[in-house]
Amino acid sequence: MRTAYLENRSIAALARDHGVSRGAIRTAVADLMPDHTAIEHADAPVLELPVTLDMPGKAADFLRAADLDDAERAALDQGVAVRRGQGCTLRVTAVPAVHRGLLARCQPLDGGQGVQAVPAQRKARREYENRVNPLVIEVP
Repeated sequence: MRTAYLENRSIAALARDHGVSRGAIRTAVADLMPDHTAIEHADAPVLELPVTLDMPGKAADFLRAADLDDAERAALDQGVAVRRGQGCTLRVTAVPAVHRGLLARCQPLDGGQGVQAVPAQRKARREYENRVNPLVIEVP
C-alpha cells in the first residue's frame, strides 16, 4: 500500500482496493505525506482547553480587589455565582494557566507578607488549590 502511494496512486483508489476507509489509508501513509510530517507538529504549541472550576467566594472576593492581568480579570468577570449554603461559589471557566495564575495571586490569603491570615480565607485558598493542582499540562 505504501509503495502504491509512493507511485502516485490516490488515497481514494487505495481505500477502494483494500476495502478500508480513506482515513485508514491516510494513517498508514501519514509519514509519507509531504504536508503532514511529524517534525512540523513537534514544534507546534500545545493548546490548553478551558476548564470550569468552582472558586470559593472568599477567594473570588479577594481576587476582585487584586491587580489582575487581562485574561485573569476576564475569567473572573465572566464567572457565574452559585449560591451554596451560607456563602457563594464562583464558577470560573478558563485555561489551566489562568487558573494557576489566579491561585498564585491568592497566596496572601495564607498569611505572611504582613497580612493577617483569616482561617476561612486560608481554607478557601486551599480548596481552590486542591481543584487547580490536578490540572496538569499533557505533553503528547
